[in-house]
Amino acid sequence: MSHAAGTSRQVVIGEAAPEFALPNQFGELIRLSGLRGQNVVLVFYPFAFSQVCTAEICELAGRSADFDAAGAALFAISVDSKYTLRAFAAAEGVEFGLLSDFWPHGAAAEAYGVFDAERGLARRGSFAIDAEGIVRAAFFSEASQARPWADYQRALQALAGSDG
Repeated sequence: MSHAAGTSRQVVIGEAAPEFALPNQFGELIRLSGLRGQNVVLVFYPFAFSQVCTAEICELAGRSADFDAAGAALFAISVDSKYTLRAFAAAEGVEFGLLSDFWPHGAAAEAYGVFDAERGLARRGSFAIDAEGIVRAAFFSEASQARPWADYQRALQALAGSDG
């Protein structure tokens, strides 16, 4: 469960999630504060089109009904440009929001404690945030390993139990 090596911040369960404002694959600016009133699951991943990331994002896309049932908006965040993310979404049939943490490079990943400054990418970290903006669950995996679906199920359960 190694993560956030070399970063100065760490997200704490039960505390407010760090604010961000990132463009999605269509260039629309998405702010965490603009999502208040609904649960949110953020999925940081290294790069679009890479093997493990593609498989992981496609699995999440295939489970969109589970996120909908939990009343959770799903967003995946990488350091790719919005243009790359738009091509990735089109190529893989991804309909949920892909957010670009391209510039300032990795600022959102840094705020969540998952930016790898040496490699210039986001580490694999997922955060479940309730409707009030409070982090209710967080889990991580190594770069070469997709996060297990069971971890997402536990995070969605944590959101259901938060009464946020």
